[in-house]
Amino acid sequence: MSKIILHSDLNGFYASVECFTNPKIRRFPVVVGGDSDARHGIVLAKNEIAKIAGIVTGETLYNAKIKCPNLVTVPPDFSKYLKFSRLTKQIYERFTDQVESFGIDECWLDVTASTKLFGTGEVIANEIRNTIKKEIGITASVGVSFNKIYAKLASDMKKPDATTIITKDNYKELVWKLPASDLLYVGKATKKKLQNLKIFTIGQLANTDINLLINHLGSWGYVMHTFANGKDNTPVKLKGEESFVKSVGNQMTLHRDIETLADVKRVFYLLSESVATRLREHGLKANVVQISIRDNNFTSVQRQGRLGYPTFLTADIANKALEIFTKKHNFSNPIRSLGMRASNLEAMNSPLQLDFFTDHVKRRKTEILELTIDDIRRRYGYDIVHWGIMREDHLLTSGNPAQDHIIHPINFFSGKIVSEYDLKQQVLEV
Repeated sequence: MSKIILHSDLNGFYASVECFTNPKIRRFPVVVGGDSDARHGIVLAKNEIAKIAGIVTGETLYNAKIKCPNLVTVPPDFSKYLKFSRLTKQIYERFTDQVESFGIDECWLDVTASTKLFGTGEVIANEIRNTIKKEIGITASVGVSFNKIYAKLASDMKKPDATTIITKDNYKELVWKLPASDLLYVGKATKKKLQNLKIFTIGQLANTDINLLINHLGSWGYVMHTFANGKDNTPVKLKGEESFVKSVGNQMTLHRDIETLADVKRVFYLLSESVATRLREHGLKANVVQISIRDNNFTSVQRQGRLGYPTFLTADIANKALEIFTKKHNFSNPIRSLGMRASNLEAMNSPLQLDFFTDHVKRRKTEILELTIDDIRRRYGYDIVHWGIMREDHLLTSGNPAQDHIIHPINFFSGKIVSEYDLKQQVLEV
């Protein structure tokens, strides 16, 4: 028996939540974005009116306002969005215990067994959409298919507030004509490689010799071929199987472009303090640090490296980020924004293999110190204690980035299809 998988995608989620909680702005074009005066002016989400006006996610607020002079801009409120995300997930759990998050506004549901109680996949999808609209006040697009990849494709095909069905009988007609870049995890780099092979659609990808793909894309070629042919059999995780926090990160668009290693170091300490604080809050330590760099031409690059020990210490994370940065970056263009992620997480009390070359007593004292600083800040506020390096240029390192942290969702893969190394190398492009 084929599985029946749903993918529910909340339409224009941030903007929809803002319009629901503030009825006065509903009849206007609305976008959620950062502070344009502080150069954080990127559209994160838009409502349907703004979409009709030609505004696209990721463009600058400056350009959006040129297209739409009466545009209403709202700063993001992630605590509010998390609340709505949890409420929506509670609705999904009425129909199945196999609910897997893929970000704050998307979930997969396996309703194969639920059809005996609630009807077909299409019936369940429509019931979910209507319930979300009635009880929460926002809309969702739901894809119905026989695997997770095609269910996600289906939810993207018709928006807003729609149900789309891809079956084993119609997938070639519906899916294979779509651009290959519509496939999950086909980012810019993979898209370019496929185009070099004269592969532009999902159908062309599905019908390409798998050995050719592996020769040019490595094990990722096998994954792409599997996805294109609808052979993905990755299960939807049971409720409670997934860990919400898979990595913790933050990024900043800077108040000014920077061109010196000293400025980079200051920003990395600010970001690492945010990341380290969140790790300690969740009782976690990180084994890998990843940095992202965007220059003033909007060219982005991401790199990562492994820490010597699992850590939640600010200096450990900052110094590793700086080491990764200095290995390859040459300041050919001024830097506009920097980002940082800590990943490959483990519980802070996990067993640790000691060595003779590290002063573990000193490390433990430093850990206690940073945990104590967390207690002080909870009582007296974030600004009561700072690293000295962050006082050297107050404008560059102002604010409390810990309040705008990013918690990254579960990765799609369980690690069985491709090696960990290959997966990390490819996913960075998305």
